[in-house]
Amino acid sequence: MHSHKSILAEKSFPRRVLLLAFVVCLLAISARAQEPLTLQQAIHAALQHSPQAAIANADKNEAKASASMARSQLLPQLNFTEDISRGNDPVYVFGTRLRQQNFTQADFSLDALNFPSPVGNFATRFSGSWMAFDSFKTQKQIHSADLMRASSASSAQAVDQQIVLRVVAAYQAVLFAQREIEVSRHEQDTAAALLASVDEHVKAGLAVESDRMSAEVNAAARKQELISAEGDLELAWAGLAEAMGSSEVQRSELKPIESHEFPQTQLEQEIATALKTRPDLKALGEARSAEASNLSAVKSEFGPHVSAYGNWELDKSSFAGTGGNNWVAGVQISIDILPLGKRSQLAHESAVKQKVDAQVSASSLHVRMEVSQAHIRLQTAQLSKQTAEAAMQQSSESLRILKNRYGAGLATITDLLRAEDAERQSQTNYWHAVYGNALAYADLLYATGTLTPEAAEELQ
Repeated sequence: MHSHKSILAEKSFPRRVLLLAFVVCLLAISARAQEPLTLQQAIHAALQHSPQAAIANADKNEAKASASMARSQLLPQLNFTEDISRGNDPVYVFGTRLRQQNFTQADFSLDALNFPSPVGNFATRFSGSWMAFDSFKTQKQIHSADLMRASSASSAQAVDQQIVLRVVAAYQAVLFAQREIEVSRHEQDTAAALLASVDEHVKAGLAVESDRMSAEVNAAARKQELISAEGDLELAWAGLAEAMGSSEVQRSELKPIESHEFPQTQLEQEIATALKTRPDLKALGEARSAEASNLSAVKSEFGPHVSAYGNWELDKSSFAGTGGNNWVAGVQISIDILPLGKRSQLAHESAVKQKVDAQVSASSLHVRMEVSQAHIRLQTAQLSKQTAEAAMQQSSESLRILKNRYGAGLATITDLLRAEDAERQSQTNYWHAVYGNALAYADLLYATGTLTPEAAEELQ
């Protein structure tokens, strides 16, 4: 009997282990699903799923294929043709019999030449050509294609930074909206407590009925603000989902917004960094170099071209029969002595080069302006945050004093509500300044071309 119970226990043990493992997995999945979305996760999701990133990646692949196509011009061309024909055209018959090496004395008779019998031909041909020298036009086109491929890669980096900036702004908007809800809930609780206190004062004869009505209006206003804050949070989540390139984002309580002290360097140093690292400016510079190489390639069209060609052909009267074969090979040298169309193309490419040069100059000036504006905005945001923090502390202390004075009957309900409004507004101003400070720093990183997913960690 004891042995039978042991066997049953041994059989049930693996089932218990599997059940326990299954429960542990469920708990782990549930815990992972409840983990708050981090800024890094939002950025990586956006870079993977954003339509703008997909477009930039397609442009990179297109430029890569264009570079491969340019290199293919250096390769020799080889073609195979199988031609089956039949006819009684005198010239066709004469040439076909000659190629088949089946020509006889009888084929020289006038009747045979003027009214030949139909002849069939199975022609197998191999033909090839190779541009041996084209005044280095192909090499310059290859160099231009390589530069355009590098330009598309730099443009893709610029798109990535734009995506990161949008995600950072949307993520910070969610954090700010969450903080606004916290402030609104606190103010609603404070308004409810004030209403209860005023009600006690009215019952005790220490306050009039109008004070209670004012407190009720204040409580209703705080409830309306909470409803508005909850709506703003919904809109912020929708904006984050759009920035991430997703129709839906699993919502969770994010890590609360925090006040940061961001580093700031000299303006001239930031401008120098931007001119060196901005991917969009780098893409324009590479495009300008590519256009210069393309212009040089157009000039090469005026030079001599040397090409080699060859042809081998097998002609038979039937598919399985025998016939004659022949080949031709040669070298061709060509020079365009009246290049009117090429001159127009050269003028066009010169104009394009001038346009790209002007775009690079204009973009450099625009980058300088963007960095200067971002630098000033960050300085202003930092000062605003400091001022808002001091105002919040002062308004909190003022509210505490007025609550004590109202409790002692030394202040009116109007004074107390005015102090509460000031304290609530100061909190909103402070967290808005914290939010604006983070956005200003992100704008500065973007303006200097250093807003990478790794650099965005400072904003978490």
